[in-house]
Amino acid sequence: MSSLVNLLEKKQQNLCSVFFTAGFPNLQDTPKIISELDAHGIDFIEVGLPFSDPLADGTTIQKSSSVALKNGANLDVIFEQLESLKGKVTAPLVLMGYLNQVLKYGEQRFCQRCKDCGIETVILPDLPMIEYESHYRALFASYGISNVFLITPQTSDERILKIDAMTDAFIYVVASSSITGAKGGISPAQIAYFNRIKSMNLSSTLIVGFGISNQVTFETVCDYVNGAIIGSAFINFLEEKGTGQIQEFVHGIIGA
Repeated sequence: MSSLVNLLEKKQQNLCSVFFTAGFPNLQDTPKIISELDAHGIDFIEVGLPFSDPLADGTTIQKSSSVALKNGANLDVIFEQLESLKGKVTAPLVLMGYLNQVLKYGEQRFCQRCKDCGIETVILPDLPMIEYESHYRALFASYGISNVFLITPQTSDERILKIDAMTDAFIYVVASSSITGAKGGISPAQIAYFNRIKSMNLSSTLIVGFGISNQVTFETVCDYVNGAIIGSAFINFLEEKGTGQIQEFVHGIIGA
């Protein structure tokens, strides 16, 4: 059983995850950010792989990717940093990137480096389900890697049920049909969407992302799903205050 699956079985409510882009604000900040998030109670950490064309991401994360790439971040550097943390942090790490990065790096090489770092879960938003079923499902399984699928308000019930049947980590519930980024409060339309998903009685853990930015939005979505991921708000915090006050950010979301 992976460390993330073990976590999801033990804790089923108010799961808090934080996303950041590896190599941002500075190239060597990644290990410190992960260690600080882990030390201050974040349940699992989503590490973004900087990419030149992050289609699912808004301005904030796009900018952080651009800065990280200019800093010299690449998959080799990031994997080396993550491997240095193996066995030193409790919170499971999830890699978020794009399929082209995997293809360019080499599928087998990518999977082996994940395994070497103790990475057991990946999110590739642009991985087509048919490609996953025909190729990546078996490949990932051979390395002990789980794939996370995303659903949106436009995702059909049929596809959601299919994703639920194939999920062995969690389903990423995209809070809106837009790109990532803090949006303010949770709208009535989003509440209706969460209620729709909740009424389907899915077997998978449900984690909401996109637009979760503070304690109020975090607690609101946790009334409907198992937890949430905070991304753009944390990156904005890092840009403004650096890596020395991460405890302040975490306590602002989940309390002291």
